[in-house]
Amino acid sequence: MRDEMYSVEQVADRLGLHVRTVRRYVRGGKLRAVRIGKQYRISAADLDALVGRPDPAAGRRTGGGAVEVSSIVQIDGVDRAAADRLGTLVLANVNGTGDPDRPLRVQTVHDDERDRMKIVILGGAAATADVLRLVEAVLDGDSGLLTAGEAGRG
Repeated sequence: MRDEMYSVEQVADRLGLHVRTVRRYVRGGKLRAVRIGKQYRISAADLDALVGRPDPAAGRRTGGGAVEVSSIVQIDGVDRAAADRLGTLVLANVNGTGDPDRPLRVQTVHDDERDRMKIVILGGAAATADVLRLVEAVLDGDSGLLTAGEAGRG
């Protein structure tokens, strides 16, 4: 973490801006600063955030850049009752586990006309893979959740 603190004048000089512009950024909330006595001090991290540089400490906290996966699972030949059971199983699994800082978002949709279910998954790679393995196990296994001939993958 960078502990450097800059005055408004130093920030203005570094960015090639007028001191009044930097103060306006601070007062308007565009640039975070702390007031010490009668002067503002801007941290190096807040200055980096203003100019769009990533915070190196954030990368260390998440183990690298944040990875998010978007997946859509389409299951054909699923009636409403089976889709409701599968949706409940998936949502219960997701709500009972996971990282509260990086929640997994899951939505299920059933098309009655086509007997088709879609499961939309948004979240981290590992958590998404866990959900996909669960769905695969239910569809391939003899769980009784979906009866034989009731569902086939699309």
